[in-house]
Amino acid sequence: MNRPSDGELVAAARAARERAYAPYSGFRVGAALRTDQGEVVAAANVENASYGLAICAERAAVAAAVALGHRRFEAIAVAGPGPDPVTPCGACRQVLREFPRGVDLEVLCAGEAGERLLATTLGALLPDSFGPDSLAPPAADPAPNPPGNPPGVPRTPPIGPPGNPPGVPRTPPGS
Repeated sequence: MNRPSDGELVAAARAARERAYAPYSGFRVGAALRTDQGEVVAAANVENASYGLAICAERAAVAAAVALGHRRFEAIAVAGPGPDPVTPCGACRQVLREFPRGVDLEVLCAGEAGERLLATTLGALLPDSFGPDSLAPPAADPAPNPPGNPPGVPRTPPIGPPGNPPGVPRTPPGS
């Protein structure tokens, strides 16, 4: 399979931009991811009357790619309105950071037409970022559970009858 060029990736983002659903802001954005297998997955932003529920084109493209089984991306192209290049928002930068290429992901930012292009990396757009490698590995279980307890459930001491402290047997009446 021939790998799509950067120009083809930008063209895919611009085509996706035309399918954006942006009735409130009119700010139509398209994004196209190039996977490590050379496939292109494109998507557009989708707005909502409840503004906070809108989804950006970049995150829509990531979700579509993941749904198709992709986890490794070489580059993303983003195309927005007007002649100036549009960069991903902070939330999209953080979502892109999650995947294996991380800060080395190529980011191609374009406007709706013309030759102006900002070619950069995710690391340049999101310096000193937090990602999967920032998390400490899970702590080892200090002691195995005794037989009969499911993993992660600590053994609890037996509890005596109501009114007696734990471990103190109940005294039969009349003793």
